[in-house]
Amino acid sequence: MGMVGGGEGAFIGAVHRMAAALDGQIDLVAGALSGTPEKSRRSGAALGLAPQRSYPTWQTMVEGELARPPGERIHFVSVVTPNDLHYPVARAFAEAGIHVVCDKPLVHTSEQASDLMAVVQRSGVVFAVTYNYSGYPMVREARHLVRDGRLGQVRKVIVEYNQGWLATRLEETGNKQAGWRTDPARSGLAGAVGDIGSHAEHLAATVTGLELEAICADLTTFVPGRQLDDDANMLLRYAGGARGVLWCSQIGIGAENDLRLRVFGTRGSLCWRQEEPNTLEVQFLDAPLQMLRRGNPYLSAAAQAASRLPSGHPEAFIEAFANVYRGVAEAIRARLEGRAPDPLIADFPTLEEGARGVQFIERVVESGRSEVKWTPARWSSPAAAPPQSAQKA
Repeated sequence: MGMVGGGEGAFIGAVHRMAAALDGQIDLVAGALSGTPEKSRRSGAALGLAPQRSYPTWQTMVEGELARPPGERIHFVSVVTPNDLHYPVARAFAEAGIHVVCDKPLVHTSEQASDLMAVVQRSGVVFAVTYNYSGYPMVREARHLVRDGRLGQVRKVIVEYNQGWLATRLEETGNKQAGWRTDPARSGLAGAVGDIGSHAEHLAATVTGLELEAICADLTTFVPGRQLDDDANMLLRYAGGARGVLWCSQIGIGAENDLRLRVFGTRGSLCWRQEEPNTLEVQFLDAPLQMLRRGNPYLSAAAQAASRLPSGHPEAFIEAFANVYRGVAEAIRARLEGRAPDPLIADFPTLEEGARGVQFIERVVESGRSEVKWTPARWSSPAAAPPQSAQKA
């Protein structure tokens, strides 16, 4: 693996590195870890990278890796920069034939997403987007229950992601994470919607498989002087008649990373919370509440494949993130070995899911600015991505 971004002062880069290393399948061997050449080299040295592969810029990293013999190049790059660099970096590596793992949201605009999909279609690389909450075993169990029809026809979906860390103008204190996330030039069209609302949308879509038809959104900026939304409330209409509610906030004092999902069907319902990730609550019609627990043999094959420890030993954020990286490693290794990947392992969010997330953000912002009650979701797939190894179990 190579990495772009994630050097000194970064948060998510270290998480990606821990997740990638967890299963012993991936080694970090190259990087352009900062936008400042000196900091990039210093960060690379701190992580033990060879000096010749601790690059001053991502552009020199592309050139340097392509100059190496094919068998000595990185297999894939992990892009963990602020949002404004996702598109040029991911595009350059994909065009060079190097597989890509990109943090979310994928890019700033649907036009960029469309172009990136066309590049990936030409090059045929594996491309993953780190909607990491999809990697939790009990999320995969929830997906299995809904897709298997155990809850009946889905009628209502409620998903929320609440944080409180931006309840004040933290961006004025020099906090690096708050600084770029509240800057439209770097973060993109949306604040809370892009940062955590996109996670909520992906979680709901992953579990239910429902397609959005229309959105009615109310976006608010509560903190004076802030340029992007820090709170959002949405009504959702799905194809087939289901209804939904999505809200996300970064000004909810006391909330840490409170992501939760509830799905109500004609025969049952479920509830999952990210802060209690090893439990899935399931309620069937005329039956007592069931508390399904991670690591048990009564769970689906997909949920069991996403677990590493026996029941009772907690698994959480890093392990869920690692399931995305393990899936990418399996997809790439299968290509190298000329075999079909294991579909239970090669299960990760794809480029198309990332593109859909970008369109979701755009439609929410459009709805928030409109006086019309409902804004069509207008999903499109601008370029058919090549078949990837991520077959959903």
